[in-house]
Amino acid sequence: MFCKNCGTPMDNNAAVCTNCGFAAGTGSNFCANCGQNVAPGASICTNCGFAVVQQPQYDPSTQKSKMAAGLLGILLGSFGVHNFYLGNTGKAVAQLLITCLTCGFGGAVSWIWGLIEGIMILTGSINTDAKGVPLKD
Repeated sequence: MFCKNCGTPMDNNAAVCTNCGFAAGTGSNFCANCGQNVAPGASICTNCGFAVVQQPQYDPSTQKSKMAAGLLGILLGSFGVHNFYLGNTGKAVAQLLITCLTCGFGGAVSWIWGLIEGIMILTGSINTDAKGVPLKD
């Protein structure tokens, strides 16, 4: 296996490239099968015929914390704070309005909703933010 970002040979069980630090399977510059350059937007490697799956690129510094999002969901889920944090403003506003417009009586519904989402975040069922960027551990 080769790093798709820099083309360096990698161990098949490696989680990240030791040369460039990209996560295994991310990147689109090189073929993961033969390590040769891949043309931008190509669906197959012209060297070996391997199907190239393009991964969306993101800046690792923009990753949100899985732990923070999960705890916000469990502790402040009735106000939708975890969804604001993850960029899901529609869901967040809905949770906030349910709590506020019912003078707190609907807060129980929003809290259960937030509790379930918080647990799903911590267990990995929800593992990306609103932009599709994976949550970091």
